[in-house]
Amino acid sequence: MGLDSQQRQETRNNMTSFATADLCDAHSEQLDIVAPMFMKFGAKTAFDGQIRTLKVFEDNALLRQTLSTPGNGNVLVVDGGGSMRCALVGDQLALLAQQNNWSGVIVYGCVRDSDEINKIDVGIRALDTHPLRSLRKGSGDIDIPVVFGGVKFTPGQWLYADADGIVVAAAALF
Repeated sequence: MGLDSQQRQETRNNMTSFATADLCDAHSEQLDIVAPMFMKFGAKTAFDGQIRTLKVFEDNALLRQTLSTPGNGNVLVVDGGGSMRCALVGDQLALLAQQNNWSGVIVYGCVRDSDEINKIDVGIRALDTHPLRSLRKGSGDIDIPVVFGGVKFTPGQWLYADADGIVVAAAALF
């Protein structure tokens, strides 16, 4: 008998920690492991949750719109095309993520305001920093499968991130 989403969230909230290395030891055949390419940002060093996705390119309007909605402990995975020409997330969006209960944000692109982001209780992974903000046109796709880091991220899967890396599972592991 499986746990409903509220029970699963309560279980996750009561857990003190997890380690991706331990998850790999126990569930390696059920996991996809993201290539080690991300820098760590935000005050939350470990985070997990069900995946929601965005696909954007040098435009963060849809990202702002999504982070303004209730996150329900989910992780937002953003395929920014790996752009190193501007930042998709800054301190204001990181604060929105925290305020709206997003567990974390994975950005296949850059962030800015990193000193401020590191004070905010949210987990963020990004390729690097860039001082230039992105465009704000509103183009992009939401909740579609995206691929980067050797992994296909599908909405509804589960993501676990800590200091050792990022792993993805088809279903919740605890």
